[in-house]
Amino acid sequence: MFRSATGQTTRGSVPKGKENKSSKADCCSASFTSEDMEIDNSHTVLQKISMLYMERQMNDICLIVSGVEYPAHRLILCASSEVFQVMLMNPEWSESQESRVVLQETPTCAAIFGDFLQYFYTGRIRINHATVMPVLSLADKYNVKDLVKLCVEYMCMHIAHAASNNQLVSWLQYTLACGHYDVAQACQNFVKWNFEMVAEASDFGNFEPDVFINILKQNDLVVHDETILYNCVVKWLDIQQERVLMNEESAKYMEHLVMNVMAYIRFPMMSPRQLAELLLSPLTKMYKEFFVERMAIGMSFHSGHIEHLSDVLQQNGGHLLFTPRLYTADTWSTLLSVENFSSLPPYHARTLVFSSHSSLAEHTGDHTCEWVVDLYPKGVWFKKFYLIVWQGTVEVPECVLRTVRLSVMCKDPLPPFAADMRVEVGILIRGVQDGVEHVMTVIRRCHCFSQEDKILNFDDLLEFDELNHLTGNNSISPYLVGKHRDVLKVHIVIAPLSKLSISTAVK
Repeated sequence: MFRSATGQTTRGSVPKGKENKSSKADCCSASFTSEDMEIDNSHTVLQKISMLYMERQMNDICLIVSGVEYPAHRLILCASSEVFQVMLMNPEWSESQESRVVLQETPTCAAIFGDFLQYFYTGRIRINHATVMPVLSLADKYNVKDLVKLCVEYMCMHIAHAASNNQLVSWLQYTLACGHYDVAQACQNFVKWNFEMVAEASDFGNFEPDVFINILKQNDLVVHDETILYNCVVKWLDIQQERVLMNEESAKYMEHLVMNVMAYIRFPMMSPRQLAELLLSPLTKMYKEFFVERMAIGMSFHSGHIEHLSDVLQQNGGHLLFTPRLYTADTWSTLLSVENFSSLPPYHARTLVFSSHSSLAEHTGDHTCEWVVDLYPKGVWFKKFYLIVWQGTVEVPECVLRTVRLSVMCKDPLPPFAADMRVEVGILIRGVQDGVEHVMTVIRRCHCFSQEDKILNFDDLLEFDELNHLTGNNSISPYLVGKHRDVLKVHIVIAPLSKLSISTAVK
């Protein structure tokens, strides 16, 4: 686009031929500035550069990948990639003297190498859930930083799509290995918070043992209960068994793997009845001595024989066995759904009452605690009121909070003989990404409820403007789900913590 502007200033008249020379200079300078234009023709220049590649003009080097020749230009390669710059410019590298360079790439990378190379000339490349990994692999290998950034951003925005297309495990393990920790953390969060969904995918068995074990260590792993998690782990072990040849060496490997992985199943978090049912499991029968020992830890916990657990507690991570995860079973949690969200009035509140067990161990009895949950997705309005104190009456003005608040109140009396009750409260918020509904956000907090402290508030649960369509665009909040994207789903988990529990949640 061309732009110009002119201006005119009227001054007192000057006799002809007597004009001030400096005035003429100023006038010329002003005229030049007002007519100065910036022309953006970069698109045409890029087209010319891309034609060099498309029509194979003036190429001075040929890259050979899996037998396919890719004529290219040293200048473009060196300007785009630090690795190519060293390879083709450093005399110590034999490739610097060659006009034909053979590159060794994996089949998946070789299949998209032409697109990767074309990006050097055009700055454009088409990626999807299936091709982003080989593109990122090439960008990492040849240190094309701008392309790495684009791939990482794409992956962060399409984690759910990768999960639904059996790519999530490979994304997680590759980004962990290569140090792309933002993507790795996003992938790991999806796995932890949607574990049962991930366990149904065909790539579930592709977890490397160390990555799988690290997930099993996490306190914020969301699952129906510990028995369901045990069954998922059995499924993963069965897949590993199918992939090894049955001989004496592989049998020892499987025994070692079973013990290493199952050591992170929290048997004390299963009920005595669930523990008894595990005796019927084929895996338990195969490694009976190991599993009976682990189940005995659980039974000692439920019977209150803490003295039998001293050796376990002294082990590294021993306290984790007695720490609940985010269990979605009715015993510990409830679901609060707010429908017709867009039609709710400002400061609307939704209330839900439910009860949960007040203790993890069975020997303490079946005492339950009643909870009142208030959700304020449209902000909080405190009306004006009058406070009566000994000095007189004090007027407290109204107050409006632009926040998404969830309030948890302990309604019932505390358990018998207890001065307070330490619990971990988990808030699981569902959302939609790429058409896949899943747990998108998890907030955890450890809190001690007592007669003096019965209410716990979670403010800024979600970004207020985004949830309430106040961001200035027409996009629907990713946290609104359902057929018409008009339902807010919040799962509340309240798990008691014993003296043996360890909590990593925010206090």
